[in-house]
Amino acid sequence: MIISTLTFLIIFAVIGAILYGQRLIKTEKSDAVFGNPERSKGGIHWVIVGSSFLLFLWLYYSWDIAKAFYPKSANEICQVAKVRESMLSLKYLFPIDERQHKSTAIIHRENENIQKYINEITANPNLSQKDKSVYINVLNKIKLSIPFLTNENYLEFETKSTIDELTQRINNLTKAFPTESFPPNLNSEEEQILKEGLSKQLGWGATGMEIPPLPETKLGLKYHVAAEELRLISDDFFAIRNHNPQYKSLMADIKSEIKAYGTELNDNQELEKTLIKEISKLNRRIEFASIFPPSTLVEFEQAVRDFDKVQKEQQGSISLKDTFLFPGGTIVSSGPTCAEDGPGRWLPKPSDTFRIFADMLKPSVGFKFVPMLWYEMMGVNKIVGFILPDWIADIIPGKYPIHNSDGQVKPNFKSKVLDIVTGDFEAFKIPVPVGHIWDSFLRVFLGLVFGIILGVPLGIFMGLNRFAKGFFDPLVELYRPVPPLAWAPLVITVFGIDNVGKIFLLFMVSLSIMIISARAGASGTQLSKIHAAHSLGASRWQILREVIFPNSLPEILTGIRVAVGMCWGTLVAAEFLAGTTGIGFVENVARKYMQYEVIWITIFVMGMLGLLFDITIRKIIDKTIPWRGKG
Repeated sequence: MIISTLTFLIIFAVIGAILYGQRLIKTEKSDAVFGNPERSKGGIHWVIVGSSFLLFLWLYYSWDIAKAFYPKSANEICQVAKVRESMLSLKYLFPIDERQHKSTAIIHRENENIQKYINEITANPNLSQKDKSVYINVLNKIKLSIPFLTNENYLEFETKSTIDELTQRINNLTKAFPTESFPPNLNSEEEQILKEGLSKQLGWGATGMEIPPLPETKLGLKYHVAAEELRLISDDFFAIRNHNPQYKSLMADIKSEIKAYGTELNDNQELEKTLIKEISKLNRRIEFASIFPPSTLVEFEQAVRDFDKVQKEQQGSISLKDTFLFPGGTIVSSGPTCAEDGPGRWLPKPSDTFRIFADMLKPSVGFKFVPMLWYEMMGVNKIVGFILPDWIADIIPGKYPIHNSDGQVKPNFKSKVLDIVTGDFEAFKIPVPVGHIWDSFLRVFLGLVFGIILGVPLGIFMGLNRFAKGFFDPLVELYRPVPPLAWAPLVITVFGIDNVGKIFLLFMVSLSIMIISARAGASGTQLSKIHAAHSLGASRWQILREVIFPNSLPEILTGIRVAVGMCWGTLVAAEFLAGTTGIGFVENVARKYMQYEVIWITIFVMGMLGLLFDITIRKIIDKTIPWRGKG
């Protein structure tokens, strides 16, 4: 009730403030944006809009609005999630949510592994010719076993009949699911169990149970029953083993040969034992995989697709609620429960410090097996795979290849494009910087760049527009005074300890500084300059580009200098908290082991890098705004 009332009050406040702001705009001159000294004062009405928007956003992303207006929506989505979870393993077999048939991907991968092992064993000088012969013979037999699984001539009638039966069960469920008679009435015992469970079930958001799992509505019950049936079908399907007599005979021969060879090995033959264990694991992966002839599961796949389509059509308001009321994630199922989805000497001799630093720069020494600053030869394929998105291959017409009856996978144009965009191809190598210093430098640089790209346009907009200043000021001023270290645990928890979390934290630091700098520069533009541009017939875009932006540039560049220092300080703290590379990580480890020389090295490096950034910015200031400070 409280949230519902609060939501209506927020909406009323936003609409009222916007209407009042529009009324004021109509009374102002047409040059209010660029020629009115009151342009950057904002107005309390726009502040109301911004503050209300922030509160509304909070309620929205916390799912409080969904709880207030649709209290049973989470329970219904929970039942849909049960269906998704029951179908997950079945859909995973086919290119419904994936690019390839699961069996095709397994065959392709294991064939590559077999060939890799053969090549490695052949070239290994530590293995005898006798051992090599045993390994290669076993691997060739494993490779020969695959066609027994993929050839229709070896498919047993019982296996095919079981698959057909499961296909029919899915088709029956698909036909019954949209009807009013589904699910069939529960018997007295089932109904009693459900009633008792519902009487004990706590509400959504209650302590001890975030999402109520038992169905509370008729539509929810339909999905609950369908999920149970799909779970049984899935269990029955994955119990099938396409192991015909020919495959079983060959498999028994392979296992016997592996066992016989393993018993002959002594305790000193660690390499041989490791290899035979890896080959045995490879054999088991193929044995327990759901590999069938390419045409065997066509009808089964279609049945899965048909039910998936029907259940999505039947969701109705559930899908709309899930889309619009559960932003940033949804409700997922795991078994019977559902949940929300969405780390000495205080002053050493300079000679010692420089000597240690020189040693750490060596790639063979470094710090924790990572050089301070070096380079490595990286394949262009990895760089291409990092830059190009995978969906380029997905949008190309056609299907990804499927394995043939011989157990082979022949690539097509679509799969070759996928190899390119994922970097799975041979290419020449180029030198790429690596090391602790480079990692820290890159994080600061990227965080600063993203902050400039977003912060400068937004700051200029706020300096020229009442609405923008009033709307965004509450948002900026809410998080700006908070020390960056206060955000660090939250950001690192959400985005992880990799580069993404650290870069995002630095982006937050630089963003507020760039917004304030650009806003101050834009709002401080002299009106005489704007009026002079107006009198010369300049358009608004020309005034913005030739007058306002150059006037803002000194403030923007000064803001960059400030942001660089703040970013360095924040980065070191972030790498202290959670990091495996970077200057902060080096200093943290050195602190633990009281390596004071290393600590002084990190201080020296950070100071030099900060000085380098500052000198660069000064040079940019001298070149871009030579009039600065000259009246």
